[in-house]
Amino acid sequence: MADVVLWVVLAVVAVFVLWTVFTYNKLVTLKNRVQNAWSQIDVQLKKRFDLVPNLVETVKGYAKHERETFETITRARAAMANAKGVKDAAAADNLLTGALKTLFAVAENYPQLRANENFKHLQEELSGLESKIAYARQFYNDSTTEFNISLETFPTNLVAGMFGFGKRDLFEIGGTEREVVKVKF
Repeated sequence: MADVVLWVVLAVVAVFVLWTVFTYNKLVTLKNRVQNAWSQIDVQLKKRFDLVPNLVETVKGYAKHERETFETITRARAAMANAKGVKDAAAADNLLTGALKTLFAVAENYPQLRANENFKHLQEELSGLESKIAYARQFYNDSTTEFNISLETFPTNLVAGMFGFGKRDLFEIGGTEREVVKVKF
């Protein structure tokens, strides 16, 4: 009888250990997926960061009196360069997106600029990058949500707590992206 109890206890301990290992591995996988997703956003934001000066210089040639728009874009790029973490990057991204919307709204008032091949190419490239950024944000938020749900659901939350896994922030759109762009001349 004692042997049976010992085997049952060993089986329960073995099941618990195996469950803990599998749960830990799942959390590590999800954490790495979130980190990869953030890296994808970072890559796309860097591409846009590098593309914006070319676009601005092209528009500057046609719209010399739009200094405020160019200054806003410059500030947004600086904020992007100095961003630390998801929240700072999201805020800087929102500022830059709003500034770019204003830039394109300004460009609408310059027919010769819209006809310029260089501007068209840069605008198309930026448009493609914006789509990639949107997809990367969605992938990041999906991965982060899956990770956060795993951290909060029972019994996975027990393993997460034992090994110090922490909740991640979502990449959120700020108020400036939801506003209509207003152009003043």
